[in-house]
Amino acid sequence: MKKIFMFLAVMGLMTITAQYASAQEGDSLATADTTEVVAFEAMEATAPEEAPAEAPMHQEIKRLFIEGGAGFMATIIACLVFGLAVAIERIIYLNLASTNTEKLLQKVENALNNGGVEAAKEVCRNTRGPVASIFYQGLLRYDKGVEEVEKSITSYGSVQMGLLEGGLSWITLFIAVAPMLGFMGTVIGMIQAFDEIQRAGDISPTLVAGGMKVALITTVGGLIVAIILQIIYNYLVAKVDGIVLSMEDASISLVDMIVKYQNK
Repeated sequence: MKKIFMFLAVMGLMTITAQYASAQEGDSLATADTTEVVAFEAMEATAPEEAPAEAPMHQEIKRLFIEGGAGFMATIIACLVFGLAVAIERIIYLNLASTNTEKLLQKVENALNNGGVEAAKEVCRNTRGPVASIFYQGLLRYDKGVEEVEKSITSYGSVQMGLLEGGLSWITLFIAVAPMLGFMGTVIGMIQAFDEIQRAGDISPTLVAGGMKVALITTVGGLIVAIILQIIYNYLVAKVDGIVLSMEDASISLVDMIVKYQNK
């Protein structure tokens, strides 16, 4: 009898243990599922929002132009437009003024040897550029001696150099004015910021940010215009220096050529 009671007690204990274990397993599974759901919801809640699409470049520039103040930004853009107009005109003029001096010297020498001074003048008249013009002025005074030829070449060379450098002073003016306008916009933006602070009677980032933004945009605009025009100006100066150097070298060769022709 005792054995039966012991067997029943063991079976009952095993049954209770199994039920408790299954209950614990169910609770843990439910907890795990709940945790996964909460974690998934948390991940969805904390997931970063998609970045808004960036505006096109021209729209961004337009926005900055308006925020920088139409008055000052318009004057800065005007400096860029007028500076580029002068620069383009100078680039075209200097490219037309560039000639192959060695080829021209060879033509003039052949004309002198075959047709005389008048033939050499005709070659210079039919050739564009300051070098040909200087040659023509020198040949016009061929009958007055080599000294007069040298004086004529020197004098007319100074005139041609002035023509080559014409307009560059306007570019330097725009290079200087554009940053000044930007800095003026900076000062006005700061004044606006302090004026807003005075009216509100309190310092807040929102009040200061507006004026500071105007100040920085105008400054950046002026500096960008000055940098663009400065690069073009340096190119033009180098172009002028190259033409002037070729003019001087060719003028010396022309004088030697005339002396050699006279000694024949």
